[in-house]
Amino acid sequence: MSDQTYQVIARRWRPKQFSELVGQDHVVRTLGNAIEMNRIAHAYLFVGPRGTGKTTSARLFAKSLNWEEGPSLEVPPDSEIGNAIMEGRCLDVIEIDGASNNSVEQVRDLRDECQYAPAQCRYKIYVIDEVHMLSQQAFNALLKTLEEPPPHVKFVFATTESHKVLPTIVSRCQRFEFRSIATPLIVDKLKEICQAEKIEAEEEALEVVGRMAMGGMRDAQSILDQMISFCGKSIGQADVLEVYGLASRQKIEFLAQLVAGADFDGIIGTTDEFSKHGIDFYRALVDLSEVFRELLLKALGSKDEAALSPEQCVRVMDALRDGEDMVKMGLSEKTNFEVTLFRAVEAGRTRSIDQVIRRISGMIPGEVKKKRAEPLPSSRAQELGNSSSVASVPPCEPEDVVLEEPLDEVENVPLPENSESDLQPEETEEEAVKTDDDKPDSQPAHAPEVRQIKDEELIKQRISELPSGIRGIMEEKFKGDFVSIEKIDETKLL
Repeated sequence: MSDQTYQVIARRWRPKQFSELVGQDHVVRTLGNAIEMNRIAHAYLFVGPRGTGKTTSARLFAKSLNWEEGPSLEVPPDSEIGNAIMEGRCLDVIEIDGASNNSVEQVRDLRDECQYAPAQCRYKIYVIDEVHMLSQQAFNALLKTLEEPPPHVKFVFATTESHKVLPTIVSRCQRFEFRSIATPLIVDKLKEICQAEKIEAEEEALEVVGRMAMGGMRDAQSILDQMISFCGKSIGQADVLEVYGLASRQKIEFLAQLVAGADFDGIIGTTDEFSKHGIDFYRALVDLSEVFRELLLKALGSKDEAALSPEQCVRVMDALRDGEDMVKMGLSEKTNFEVTLFRAVEAGRTRSIDQVIRRISGMIPGEVKKKRAEPLPSSRAQELGNSSSVASVPPCEPEDVVLEEPLDEVENVPLPENSESDLQPEETEEEAVKTDDDKPDSQPAHAPEVRQIKDEELIKQRISELPSGIRGIMEEKFKGDFVSIEKIDETKLL
């Protein structure tokens, strides 16, 4: 086959029937029902990522409407009009590039031409690709014709950026959302192409190609075409990784282990290896995010304590996502890649306040918990209930507060040698209750208020005697108020 007649795989394997369209079953079903029920609209808007079949579907729809014995969703392969439409030779199916025909004069010419009857087909169909490139004046010139076109005229618009299309245009069309094609569907189609082209390709290689396509069938077919030119009749995973500068799955998983284990030396060594072999750092970052997503799903579905909690996985993924633009657009990809990984390590080591509270509550001695669980005497409970001077801690959402430093650093705050004695209250709560109960009835009625004032002065005095490190942690990190000062077991903080 000579170079002049050769067609790339993306053109030779373009779907010729709606049944060959991959991953857009909802579009095929809707258009098929519209044809069968004779509910054909005058304007359609096809929206979706590149390479998902928008222009192909427009041609197939035009062929279904105009073939000799139609309209019908399935058209025989020997239809002369159908073949002319698919090859771009039909005079009544006009394909217009919106990027190069975006002036108002050209749209006015189109508006005048659509008044004439079709030459050989049932309908005159205008397919405008990249319609979002039309100017606002061109859109306005098309509004009236688009809303009330002649009965023999149909419009099909295709765009990858629907937000740039005027709402007045969108409201006059039936909108179809073309989805990104799933990787397994792309891989299955590539296997079919390789089998027909007599190409031996490893399944791992096709999976890499499918992931690189990012949901676009045309991109996947173009990559496969390039790999055939590079490898010949046999394609391996190593060949794809070499041509496109990708890291293997094993390398990405190893890098994820280094990030989870906070191995900074290993991260630097792996980054140097990536740079030596010309690995695409941005693509490596995307693949690393996918690995941590899988770890997140595994941690959510497992009841056993995993190496990384779901919360830590989310924090790492947020750090990786924040670094994508820096790696892609920054001056030094390698440096920005390393900085992003270091930030991900630190993000994975932080703990939310609810985790800290659960860990601290697990260190409280059992006798203290039992003591706190015992109800107060009725007289003391009533006294505390009527008091307005007892400080209260405002409610907060523990998940929204994050410690900026690891928990180990918080726990290892040094305490002075006399901290235990300084934090010891002069009398316990039980003694205070007992003293109140033993007082004679002749005690003045304002005695409880005097006692509460003394308690507040004692708490303020003990707060001022606290080490600055502990007081700073409670006030700045936990945003808490001191209600009472109890004995702190120094051994539990080590």
